[in-house]
Amino acid sequence: MRPPYLLLDIDGVLIPFPDEHGSTPATHAHHDVVPTGRSADNPVTVWLHPDHGSLLMDVIRTGLITPVWCTSWRQDATTLIGPLLGLPTLPYVDLPRPQITSSHPNGYLWKRDHVDAWLGDAAVWIDDDFTGLDHEWAAERTAKGTATLLIQPDPHLGLQLEHLTEVTRWVAQLPTARAA
Repeated sequence: MRPPYLLLDIDGVLIPFPDEHGSTPATHAHHDVVPTGRSADNPVTVWLHPDHGSLLMDVIRTGLITPVWCTSWRQDATTLIGPLLGLPTLPYVDLPRPQITSSHPNGYLWKRDHVDAWLGDAAVWIDDDFTGLDHEWAAERTAKGTATLLIQPDPHLGLQLEHLTEVTRWVAQLPTARAA
C-alpha cells in the first residue's frame, strides 16, 4: 500500500506573507524567480527559509509519506521553488486557474474540490488558508476511514519544525505505517 500523501502549499507555508509592516521573517532568504508566463525582466521575489529543504527531506526520507505540491505555483513548484530548497523533483496536483476573487468562493479553500477528486487516499495537507469547512471535510474523511490531517501554519511565519514533527507523528501512527 502506498504511503499517505503530504500535500504541500507554497504561499503562506514556504513563502511567508509580509506582516502588517511589510516585513518577512529575518530567517528567510530573498530569491528572484521567473514563473511560467512571466518575462525574465519581471521576476517575482520570494523569501525561503534555508532550512526548509533539509527539514522536508528528513520527513520525506522516512518513507512514510509521498510528497506532492498542492499550490497555485503548479509545475513551477518543482522547477523553481524546490531546487532553491534542495528538494528533488516532486509531482504536483495540476490545479486549474480559476477566475475567482476569493480563495474561499464556496466558504472553503478553492483547491479542496480538486484535491478531493484527485486524492482518494489518506493525506496530510499543509496550507495556510483553510476554513472551518475544510476542517469539517477532513474530519468527515477521517470518520469514513480515510485519515486526513490538515496543518495550518501562520501565513506570516510559514512552516515551522513543529508542523513537520506533527506530520511524522501522525503518519507513524497510521495502520499502513505500522504494517510497512
